[in-house]
Amino acid sequence: MKQLHKDKAREFLRNKDYARWHDETFWSVRSKRDAMASSLPEWETLREKASAIKRHTLTHLDEYLEQFTANAEKNGAIVHWAADAAEFNDIVLGILHEHGVHKLVKSKSMLTEECEMNPFLESKGIEVVETDLGERIIQLKGQKPSHIVMPAIHLNHDDVGELFEEKGISNRKGDHDPTYLTQQARISLRGEFLSADAGMTGANFAVASTGDVVVCTNEGNADMATSCPKLHIVAMGLEKIVPDYDSLAVFHRLLARCGTGQCSTTYTSHFRTARPGASPMHIILVDNGRSSWIGNPDHWESLKCIRCGACMNTCPVYRRSGGYSYSYFIPGPIGINLGMLRDPREHAGNVSACTQCMSCQTACPVKVDLGEQIYRWRQELGNIGKANPFKLALSDGMSLVFGHPGLYKAVTAPFRPFHTVFKHLEK
Repeated sequence: MKQLHKDKAREFLRNKDYARWHDETFWSVRSKRDAMASSLPEWETLREKASAIKRHTLTHLDEYLEQFTANAEKNGAIVHWAADAAEFNDIVLGILHEHGVHKLVKSKSMLTEECEMNPFLESKGIEVVETDLGERIIQLKGQKPSHIVMPAIHLNHDDVGELFEEKGISNRKGDHDPTYLTQQARISLRGEFLSADAGMTGANFAVASTGDVVVCTNEGNADMATSCPKLHIVAMGLEKIVPDYDSLAVFHRLLARCGTGQCSTTYTSHFRTARPGASPMHIILVDNGRSSWIGNPDHWESLKCIRCGACMNTCPVYRRSGGYSYSYFIPGPIGINLGMLRDPREHAGNVSACTQCMSCQTACPVKVDLGEQIYRWRQELGNIGKANPFKLALSDGMSLVFGHPGLYKAVTAPFRPFHTVFKHLEK
């Protein structure tokens, strides 16, 4: 029987020390976000503007996609369109085969997680190496990300040290100093960059007016993945489009402040065309359900998300239950909504992982109505056969009672003497 969120959360909470550390770690990130927000008098104006830009872009997406494609092709890039995950994976494989690629280094990309690209390519004989340190750690461990910005946050330095010893990355047994482990990871990854045949990045933003792809990182791994191999492939969802550089500036001021409490990521890389002597840059635009989600009047705003992770950092449920308590590969409030858009029957168990405190949408830089969407998903559980029978019966019973004054009076009559007593005690 499939475990629900509450069951997995119960397992997570068995380790009380770790659960406390997890909660405190993410609350500290939320506090940094608040400090950054309070330092900018125009903070709420930025959020409102970002929300309006996303709303406009998504409701005119066909125009901006055509504009982006035309400009990217003028820059010399080759643009592909993928209707779903299977087509995306086939396109990537075709490009790699065309260029005789045997090893692919890739920067962090939640889209490739969504499409399960890594196992697909590995099954076809392509070696795939994650180069974001957190992603590399969980790849070596055979796990999925537990957070979209800090994917290996569920592991401590001892866990990583033991893993690096097992994989031969560290040669000092018992030395789990984070600085040493980072140095060993850098040495190991340098060899991967230099021996790779191709590099892949995701895209935080794609600028329609110029055809640029913008990638934000703190490690410079995207730059290494695009400057060492001669082939650069970009994987991006349709919703990553922004109209122009003025729009990009708004999101750039919000992304890192909300995600990690920084003014900006250490590296913000703009890719417009391949470097001299390299193969043409390939850009793959992926739908995989997004065009149909835009037509959902109650839930389309989930596509405004810029993947900063702020909703997870502030969510009292995520902080106290961990990323692996959720059935969708993206956890937290945004993951609940995206999972339900993907497959409501499969991921209905996640909608209980919400206190309706609305902290998520208060922290969201683009004002996605996350908590309200989760509430609406709960109202739809009965229609898909996923409502809790006891709660459904209780709700129907209360609706009947409150909808008929006479019945309400009859049901509450035995309790009126208690009401009188309590009123007397209050005096």
